[in-house]
Amino acid sequence: MPENANGSPATLLDSNDDAPELTDEMFEIAEFSIGGPVIRPATGYLGPNGVVKGRPPFRDRAKQQATLRLDPDVLAEFREGRPAGRGRLT
Repeated sequence: MPENANGSPATLLDSNDDAPELTDEMFEIAEFSIGGPVIRPATGYLGPNGVVKGRPPFRDRAKQQATLRLDPDVLAEFREGRPAGRGRLT
């Protein structure tokens, strides 16, 4: 193998590389940025079983649906969109 002036190999490819092969589907969901500013945000993520559309679960725990009973004034405050009401429910 040819060597550079500093003695390192000319190519740095690892024959045991376990990185996944990049697919067109991966590029479709990828975030693109030029010099820092995001040109197109990501529309998915690479999960354990391949490409997954949408947002990844927060801290590996997806939110769960639940049913609860609320006082009418609490529900009214939530529906009005006040920050205090929404913060308490999420």
